[in-house]
Amino acid sequence: MAKRKGKSEHRIKNWRGDCDSRRPEDLASRKQSLSRRSVKLPPWRLAAAEQNLDDLPKTEGMVVSLFPGGAVVRCEGKQLLCGIVGTFRAPKDATALVVGDLVTVALASSRHATEQTETDKDRADGLILARRRRVSALARPQPRSRKRRDAHGTEVFEKIIAANMDSLLIVAATRQPPLRRGLIDRYFIIAERGELQAVLVINKIDLAPPDEALLDELRELQIDVHPCSALTGQGVDSLAAALAGKRSVLAGASGVGKSALINALIPGTGAAIGAVRAKDQRGRHTTASAAVHDLPDGGFIVDTPGVRELGIHLDTAQLHWYFPEFEQFAPDCRFRNCTHTHEPACAVRAAAEQGDILPRRYASYLRILETMEEN
Repeated sequence: MAKRKGKSEHRIKNWRGDCDSRRPEDLASRKQSLSRRSVKLPPWRLAAAEQNLDDLPKTEGMVVSLFPGGAVVRCEGKQLLCGIVGTFRAPKDATALVVGDLVTVALASSRHATEQTETDKDRADGLILARRRRVSALARPQPRSRKRRDAHGTEVFEKIIAANMDSLLIVAATRQPPLRRGLIDRYFIIAERGELQAVLVINKIDLAPPDEALLDELRELQIDVHPCSALTGQGVDSLAAALAGKRSVLAGASGVGKSALINALIPGTGAAIGAVRAKDQRGRHTTASAAVHDLPDGGFIVDTPGVRELGIHLDTAQLHWYFPEFEQFAPDCRFRNCTHTHEPACAVRAAAEQGDILPRRYASYLRILETMEEN
């Protein structure tokens, strides 16, 4: 059967004819008649749309958890379920909202609040209008979604895990799983990049004593170190005193005892605890999303999902900035752009060979640099 020619042109003519045959007022009335029935909206949203947001009372609060399409915001000691206003726009290449963000909320009117109940799935206490600039952040690189993108693209952006914190509480264990110094060094870099004070907690000292050489090494780097046992309570009081009044975010590999530490610092929290796998000494993820826990003496801790591996989204030429012990030797290198790996007359490499720089730290620098170049 022969194909008909000019089918596309025939369709265009018919489409123009249909449009010409309808009056503008008929089209407008048809659109208006379909607009409300096409989408089901809860009554409070239809009512709120008729109000001017400028007329609603405003307040400031902090995001304490997220859910699809909104967030729980702590305002003056109360937890508010908030949607996000349609005009909210996050900066380019940035995570829109995370735990710790300070936001401006337009509160729902009293008429809407009385119509809502705690069990109403459509309940909303307000709308998030904007967020303030972040003063600090715990971030990690994350490849962009490849949906609707080039399958071979290598774009990476930094995913923010928590914002506006004072310190990064790095948790490691003496055993089960064993302490990984290279991972701790990576956390130190991430803390400094995010303008967070690094605090190292060496947990599970009831299983094995901490390495005294490591403790001395970290103290030389002016790192605040707290050996403790979440199981027996040893060292927990000292750690609690150091964290009082501060906003801290927990980080560390799965299985090191972050949730157990939360339970020891804040009795009655009931954070889920998982055992370490015997075959590979790796932990199981028990924290599914970031959560805020208030400390008895003021301040709070944000518990984050366990992270086994950390990528660093950083220019390789900047890596040596995060090894402060290199600073006094680097100006004596022959080349200004020295990578401190293979160049002749490298003062940093010579200092590591002579023991003026800890050989383990220099080896850690080389390993991190190698992984960054591979990516």
